[in-house]
Parts: sequence; C-alpha cells; structure tokens
Amino acid sequence: MRQYLEVLQDVLVNGDDRPNRTGIGARTVFVRDMRFDLSDGFPIITTKKVSFNLVKAELLWFLTGSSDVKELQKLGCHIWDANANADYWKPKAKFDGDLGRVYGVQWRKWRTYGGLEIDQLGGVIEGMKKDPFDRRFVVSAWNPGELDEMALPPCHMIYQFDISSKQEISLHMVQRSCDMFLGVPFNISSYGLLLCMVAQVTGNKPRELILTLNNTHIYQNHFEQVKTQLAREPYPLPKLWLNPEVKNIDDFKMDDIKLEGYKCHSGIKAEMAV
Repeated sequence: MRQYLEVLQDVLVNGDDRPNRTGIGARTVFVRDMRFDLSDGFPIITTKKVSFNLVKAELLWFLTGSSDVKELQKLGCHIWDANANADYWKPKAKFDGDLGRVYGVQWRKWRTYGGLEIDQLGGVIEGMKKDPFDRRFVVSAWNPGELDEMALPPCHMIYQFDISSKQEISLHMVQRSCDMFLGVPFNISSYGLLLCMVAQVTGNKPRELILTLNNTHIYQNHFEQVKTQLAREPYPLPKLWLNPEVKNIDDFKMDDIKLEGYKCHSGIKAEMAV
C-alpha cells in the first residue's frame, strides 16, 4: 500500500493550507491517482488497523439501497451516526435514522422524472453478462437534483467498470473530497471489495482498482497521526475470500466475506470532521 503512503506524504509536504466547511483547517492538493493490482493481494492499509468488518457492513448496506442508519447499526457499524444526528440534517430527516438520498439509494434506486426508479448497479451487472465490452458500465451517486436531500453529498461520486478480453475486470472510481487519514483507507478497501464481488457474480477475475482523488486533504487535527503512520513499514497484503456459492450481488452476507492473513500495525485514533 505504498501508493497510499506516497499520496499521504505528498499532501503533508506539498499541500496548501485552507479553511473548509467543518471549521477545521485542511492541507490540500488537487487530483492524485492511485492504482492497485488485485493480483498483489487485497488493497487494505497495513500501517494502521482498518476494521474490515465496518468496510463490509457499510458496503452491504449500500447494496441494499437503504437510507436508514438503523439498518447499518444492525450490522455493527456506527460510522454514519454523526451524520444522521448532525444539527444541519436532522430537520430534513423523514424519520429517526434517515440519511436521505445517500449512496446506496442512488446506486439502486435512482429516481427519474415521474418517480420511476433505476437500479444502476443491477443494470450494470446484467449488462456485463450480455455485452462485457460495453463502455457504459457506469454508476453515479452524484445526483444534482437531490443533493439537498442527503445528509452528506457523495464524496466517492462515480465509478466505472471495464472488462478485458482476458475476462479481467477493473474498476475506476472518482472521489471529489478525500479525507486521506480517515476516509480514504475505507474507500480503498470498499471499492476493492465491490470489484471482487462484482467479478465473482459476473464470472470475471478482478484485475485493477484505480482511484482518482480530486480534493485530497489531511485535516490539521490529523497531522500527528499521519506522521506516526508514515513512520511505519507496510506489511504484505492479505487475501480476500468470498463464498463461491454466492452468484447474486444481493445475496452476500457478512459471513460470505473474509480476509485471510491480514497483518497490520495498531490502530491510530482521530476525530472525524462532520
């Protein structure tokens, strides 16, 4: 995972210090790319502990198309609690725990004019089975007409799959706002997991994960944690195990997804900017 550490170092050394909506200053660079070859192992940070259970839970929750933070909490994940309870959002929430038209809703229930819904991800997966070389395997969470109906506008906002003639599938994701210390490690592993899951249900082999990070930043209250992390040596990457019996993207459960051989340094605590 040296790709991640190199960007982290770049931001810390070369970034521009700016204010932002959270009230906590951030050091920022604009547009960096990271590429991860899945044949090298599963992409997860090893220079601090990343809770893979939380990564799994959030992604499975996205895949249900839910906006209810309580459904995520049932999976043992509370990373969206602060957003659900934020003062700026609670007056808009339609029920206790509602997060609005966030990621999973857009992926699976994109609302068209007239109230019809489009299952973007489901349609992409079906399209892969019919014509693997199509160039339209795109899923967008950035819906300008519904941004004010979301507890948090999408940070990872659009992704596209590509399948080679060798039946190798790659995924490219574009992220508009990138919290390098807390958020990006989750994003790397979440999209790596999504790539592997889609590969399995479409009969392809996962090849490469590419992330384009637009506003790439480190919050000022994370500087010391970042320095601690940069002083650590990465471990070899683990392997991902998916239950081979699962053939439908909607059938994956927590126990169908496991990491084998994940060796990492200890966790480093930091407060999330909301």
